[in-house]
Formats: sequence, C-alpha cells, structure tokens
Amino acid sequence: MQAKRSQFITLITVFFFWGFVAASNDILIPVFKEKLHLEQWQSQLISVAFYVAYTVGSILYILLSKLNGGDILNKLGYKNGIALGLTISAVGTLLFYPAAEMVSFGLMISGLFIVALGFSLQQTAANPLVIVMGESSKGSQRLSLAGGINNVGTTIGPLVVSFAIFGQVGSGLKLNDIGAVKFPYLILGAAFLIVAVIFKMSNLPNQIFNDEDAKDAPQTKTRSGSLKYPQLSLGMLAIFLYVGVEVSTASNLPEYMKQYIHIETSQAAPYISLFWASLMIGRWTGSAGAFTTSGQIKSVLRFIMPYLAFGVFMLVNAIAKSDLTVFYPYVFVILVMIIADMMSGGNPARQLLIYSLCGIAALVTGMISSGLMSVYAFISVGLFCSTLWPCIFTLAIAGLGKFTNQGSSYLIMMIMGGGLVSWLQGWLAGSNLLGIKYSYVVGVMCFTYLAFYGWKVKGILKQQDIDLSAPQNLSH
Repeated sequence: MQAKRSQFITLITVFFFWGFVAASNDILIPVFKEKLHLEQWQSQLISVAFYVAYTVGSILYILLSKLNGGDILNKLGYKNGIALGLTISAVGTLLFYPAAEMVSFGLMISGLFIVALGFSLQQTAANPLVIVMGESSKGSQRLSLAGGINNVGTTIGPLVVSFAIFGQVGSGLKLNDIGAVKFPYLILGAAFLIVAVIFKMSNLPNQIFNDEDAKDAPQTKTRSGSLKYPQLSLGMLAIFLYVGVEVSTASNLPEYMKQYIHIETSQAAPYISLFWASLMIGRWTGSAGAFTTSGQIKSVLRFIMPYLAFGVFMLVNAIAKSDLTVFYPYVFVILVMIIADMMSGGNPARQLLIYSLCGIAALVTGMISSGLMSVYAFISVGLFCSTLWPCIFTLAIAGLGKFTNQGSSYLIMMIMGGGLVSWLQGWLAGSNLLGIKYSYVVGVMCFTYLAFYGWKVKGILKQQDIDLSAPQNLSH
C-alpha cells in the first residue's frame, strides 16, 4: 500500500532541517578557522560536537527508556517525540547569539551540540516511521525520497549561510565581524518552533509497533534484544563509517580547494552546495520507484530525476549569482551514477556494494588527479553516498519487529562517525602527516567496509528468511 501522502509530506519537513544545518557547518568550519586561527583538526571540532550529540542523545534515549520501563517513543508518541526534538533544537540556536557576541568557540559548538541533540530524537522517530509507511520492499526508496528533501536543505544551506555571513555568495571577501553568524541560526530556531506546533497538530501516527506486532514476528521470539541481530550490529559500524566518509569528504573540501585550487573560503559555498546537491541527485534517482510500480516509468524517471535535481542546484546558484559554467562537466559524472543505479536494480544490499565501490574509485581519482577534475571527483562522493543511509538503515532494522525502535536508536547513536572520522581526516591532513589531499585515504577505508557489509548482510537476512525484494505491507 502506498504511503499516505499528506502524512508523508508533513514528516519529511524535518529531513530538510537536518540537511540545512549539517551542510551549513561546512561554512562555519573554515570561517572559525580563519577568525580564531585554529588548526584544521581544531576547526573539525564543530563536526565532532554536532555529530557526537547524536550519540549522546541516543544513549539518553536508551537509558530513559530503561528507567521508564518501556520504549519512550511508544509512550510519548512518534509525532510528539519529533515535536519535542524540534523544541530542543530551537533552544540550541539561542546560544548562537551570546557565542557571536563573546566570540566564543566553546559556546558556538555547545549550541550546535544542543541542536543536534534535538535532531537525535527526531531521527530516532522519523526514519523507521518513513520505512513502515507502505510496502517494506519500497522502504529504502521512501527513505531515499525523504533524503532527497534533506538534500534540498543541504543544497541551499551553505548558500544561505554564506550569504548571511558574507553578504553575497562566492564574493571572495573576508569576514570582518563574526557576529554575522548569529542571525541565520536565530531565524532557524523560530522555524523549528513553528514546525514543532505543526507536528503536534498533525495526524501522523503516534505508534508503529505494538504488542501484537511482536507476536506476529517469529524471529523476535528467540532473541532478547536488537543487538542479537547481526544485521544491526554490523549495520551500526556501517552507519558510523557512512556518515563519517560523507561528512569528512565535505568538511575538508574547503581546505583542499584553498591549498590546491586557490579558492578562498567565501568562494567555496557553491562547491560545497554541489557536494550536498549530489546527495539530492542520487536520492531523487533512488526514490524513482517509491510511488510507482510501472517498470517503464521507473526507467524514464531514472534519467529525469537526477538531472531535475541538478537543475535545482543550478537554479539556486543562478539566483545566488554564482558562476555556473564550471559545473557543466558534472552532467557526465551524474551519468556514471545513473548507470550504477540501474545495475543495482533497487536492491538495497546490491546498491550498497556497487555505490561503495564507486565511492572508492571517486576518492582514488581525486587523490591522483589535479585541478577541477580532482574537485569533481571528491564532490562525486556525494552521489555515491546518496542512498547509503536508506540502504543501511533498511537492511539493519529488517526483521527486528518489537526491537525496531531500540535498533533505530542504536543506529542514530552511530551518527557520531560524522564527527570522529572528519576529525581523524583533519588530523591526518596536517602538513607533517599525509597532507589534505592524501588524507582522503580515510574515506577509502570507510567505503571498503561498506562494500563488505553490502555483501555480507544479504546472506545474514537470507538465513532469517527475510527478502526485501518481496512486497510486504508493514504500514500501521
């Protein structure tokens, strides 16, 4: 059964916010590095604070659930949980004002930590909710569609924040007053509160699994918790490394372009925007089959959706008066992703394997090439990271039944990889170690494990008689 459209549209608004803030961090990192004279690894503490907050949030969720004697979301309700998470995030944005006034790096990352703490609760509720709002065989495609909305936020986030900070996009200007960073986040906090009210008043379901579901899931009877499922335990490391390679590739890109292409921080926003737009391009492509069963229509959409998404990126940058000519060659890179998507056939395990191998090829190309070709290669990592979250998430919680919420929380916990892996790459990027260019070998190692998980998990699920290619209705 297809997802209820009105509920789905309401739900995916939070995906937009996650993307907007996460991508905007890639502008804050070089800004604070320049103004506060930080080392590259120190500037990456912005990513560490933001993504480790997901882990702290998940740990708090699990502990409070144990103290409460039951899953918090099942008691509080899914839409109520998302509304509460949005309110927590709004509180975090308030710290940007004193942080900017006092030029306090500590207060700034504390604000980001609280924003992400709210995101942790939102993600724990929203991701499984998207997956169960229709046939299980299309769960990863619906999550790709939601991720595509996330990447509308990641595409415009760097541009909006860059405009708010520097006065225009790609200006080449230096930042005179660090106080300019506070206003976009205060406005964002107000938006969080408005959407929290909308969620509170919406007709989204408050529960997706109950005691009857547990009785109907025979594989949950012999296991005492979610960590007893190898698809989840291995999937936790996969989420850690996936978010790690995605964030570290983007957050270290401005420094790479500054050293090798001589592009200043204030001019980096369009390139950062393209990286995050690449995730949108891939997710729009991966979502082509979410709401249609026609093979012919799917084939057509596979070619239309990615270039439509690329058109959104070009339109946004045209409005921002960026130079579009440098991005024309990227249409050929997108074609490589379309071919990889066709080879996967919509199977999440196969797509995870193929895209991970493509990601390795992209990073190696970036390290051995130079000029804009190397920049395009590193940016194309976004294309091949695009559908890895829905693939991993869908595979990892498959068959968990009554343990789905617990498993989801464990997966959200591993988002800390975005901070720790980017910090590791930032440290290795030091001139006394690998340097910024060859520090991208960290991403190669991440993709290697992801390819392994894509290969391994297929056999694990088969042993549990789980076939995600077979349509099943899991909606409630």
